[in-house]
Amino acid sequence: MGFAKNLYRNILRVLPDKPALYLIYFRGYKKILNLKNPQYFGEKIQWLKLYGHLDELSRYVDKYEVRDFVEKTVGNKYLNKLYGVYNGSDEINYDRLPNKFVLKCTNGSGAVLICKDKNSLNKKNAATTMNKWLKDDFYKMKKEPQYKGVKNRIIAEEYLEDESGALRDYKFYCYDGEPLYYGVFTDRYTDETVDMYDMDGNKLEGIINGGVKNSDYVLPQGKNFPEMIDVVRKLAKPFQFVRVDLYMANDHIYFGELTFTDGAGSDPFTPRSFDLEMAKRIKLDRVLQEK
Repeated sequence: MGFAKNLYRNILRVLPDKPALYLIYFRGYKKILNLKNPQYFGEKIQWLKLYGHLDELSRYVDKYEVRDFVEKTVGNKYLNKLYGVYNGSDEINYDRLPNKFVLKCTNGSGAVLICKDKNSLNKKNAATTMNKWLKDDFYKMKKEPQYKGVKNRIIAEEYLEDESGALRDYKFYCYDGEPLYYGVFTDRYTDETVDMYDMDGNKLEGIINGGVKNSDYVLPQGKNFPEMIDVVRKLAKPFQFVRVDLYMANDHIYFGELTFTDGAGSDPFTPRSFDLEMAKRIKLDRVLQEK
């Protein structure tokens, strides 16, 4: 990690919530955060962090606990195979794991260790990485209250791979339980691309999120897309705004995660006109009325 990025994270860890949100927003949008009259997507996400009672959503972002919600809502057929849940890296018995697997921290985002060959895994380095995850307070990194109540643990899951070689990550942006747009991330760990689509499958050319490049093709929705939408609607129903992530591997749909503060509100959509379009559907006055 570079010096500047490390310094930025350390500053966020010690800053109180409100001033930290100004810094988070400015770093991504290069604009001063307006909490009194938020218009941009990132501004509304920062507003929700302060006033949206997101601390009540911890069980939906805990990568272990959310499995219960998914099973009760859409069934366990959409859950990736779970090999184990551990309070520490020393609890992992690698002899009981298959040759390929994935280790994740139950709290936060991006804490993923992919093992494609158990025999070549450096277990000491893996333990060091996981112990760092367990010590991190993910809430302090981006001031996302939903992560406050999540217990840091490690889960081992099946390594998903598609016969085509391109595992696709679908991210559905849902408002009042209805998906309005979705992004498709491909080759997340190699040559990553992301494309935004409307719900009719029309590619929204030139829409970029978080600086990730677009692909040079249009991805057909495929035969399983109606089933995906049914799953998304059921999972999104309780929430005013949520991003529902699903994976598609070998024509099977897998649950990924639920996200309530997309990109921590610091990854703008470009062009800015689309960012404003994504923002205007988040009705902050309703959040206040419902509490």
